[in-house]
Amino acid sequence: MKAAEQIAAFVSSFGAERLTPALVQTCGRALLDTYAVAIAGKDEPASRLALRYARRSGAAMPPWQAGYWATGELLPLELAALCNGVAGHVLDYDDVSAPLRGHPSIALLPALVGLAEAMDASGAEFVCAYVAGFEVICKLSKAMALRHYARGWHSTASIGTLAAAAACARLLRLDARRTCHAIGLGVAQAAGTRAHFGTHAKSFQAGQSNAAGLRAALLASEGFDAASGALDAAFGYMDLYANGESLAPELATLGQAPLELLGSGIEVKKYPLCYATHRAIDGLLDLRQAHALRLADVAAVRIRASAGALTPLIHARPQTGLEARFSMQYAVAAALLDGQVGLASFTDEAVRRPQAQAFFAQVQTDDSAGGPAFPRWTEIDIALRGGRRLQRRVDLLRGSAQAPLSLDELRLKVRDCLAWGRVDADVDGLVAGALALDRMPMRQWRAAAALVPT
Repeated sequence: MKAAEQIAAFVSSFGAERLTPALVQTCGRALLDTYAVAIAGKDEPASRLALRYARRSGAAMPPWQAGYWATGELLPLELAALCNGVAGHVLDYDDVSAPLRGHPSIALLPALVGLAEAMDASGAEFVCAYVAGFEVICKLSKAMALRHYARGWHSTASIGTLAAAAACARLLRLDARRTCHAIGLGVAQAAGTRAHFGTHAKSFQAGQSNAAGLRAALLASEGFDAASGALDAAFGYMDLYANGESLAPELATLGQAPLELLGSGIEVKKYPLCYATHRAIDGLLDLRQAHALRLADVAAVRIRASAGALTPLIHARPQTGLEARFSMQYAVAAALLDGQVGLASFTDEAVRRPQAQAFFAQVQTDDSAGGPAFPRWTEIDIALRGGRRLQRRVDLLRGSAQAPLSLDELRLKVRDCLAWGRVDADVDGLVAGALALDRMPMRQWRAAAALVPT
């Protein structure tokens, strides 16, 4: 059996009888987080431009439509997935997963929420599709994402498109044959480069992975076919996108307990920038509080990290908020300057503050140490102007699958995102519904997520 056929057999047979309270609640937490950060990102230039494009392209509405989360307006289904994906990724505040080296929920949820809304699907079916898609994204990633990402691929999109296709196929209840075609059609569209980090195109790649995955599943549902060996045959995905790895060892455990949603888990961000900075920020904020540090007290900072951990951080001297989200230099400066790193830290004006810009040259980074890429760690070495040194090592990251945010912390993040987006909602009702998705239609949850401008 070929790889796509193995995945298709798992996805098409994954049923609600396998859902546990933990799976439902983890899916609900991911939905809450992804929805909230998309609302916070609605006024970013990339979000506004994507919505303008969708409005122009959707003048003649097709039968299937879905809502743009930030306004509720109906758009053609693929364009709704695109726009919600852009808005949900543009702040780089959406969840991550270590195997992917990227953002699993933003690659899945905009397409799945839109499709569930258009179909009037049950919450249980929606959760099944998300869990199956998450399983696929992690298995593919464990097989080949590390070197794939290091070579320059934006794995959220380049791997996420295949998982989105599989997840949408599950929600459409396609059989194994058509699900295999959907995966192959996902391969036909998979792309995304890290060269775009710090530009509108990065969030477009996340939105496009949703639109492409949805398109693949809808085409397959109509009978459009693709090569069954599109993943692992000669000239297929693994030949072109991987580096000699085999899918077989990971697919041998596909669907086995614990499922990847619980085994690999989801890591919810505390700070709205690249996850590669978060251990350093945790440690710097702790040291700042413990020693009453200010930026003026610090002569230099050296950040060491596990092998390859800092690969996404490509902007040493950022000039815009988008560039600063991929800059350890700015993360260090903002943490020491402000005592917090939040949404307001990433306006262009905040990034261009003279104190921050002048400090960038004092920050050195190094992730060239030998040893395994996982588990991740970060070491901080601060040289003070008086000659003292402060050091800290951070292994356990707040918000990670091993130290998840409490429900109250997640609720606070949702409220902060809504406030940044200048809207309000019944947050308590939103949370309660998300944690019980298996007991309500998705249209009911979307209605509960209605926003009121403030």
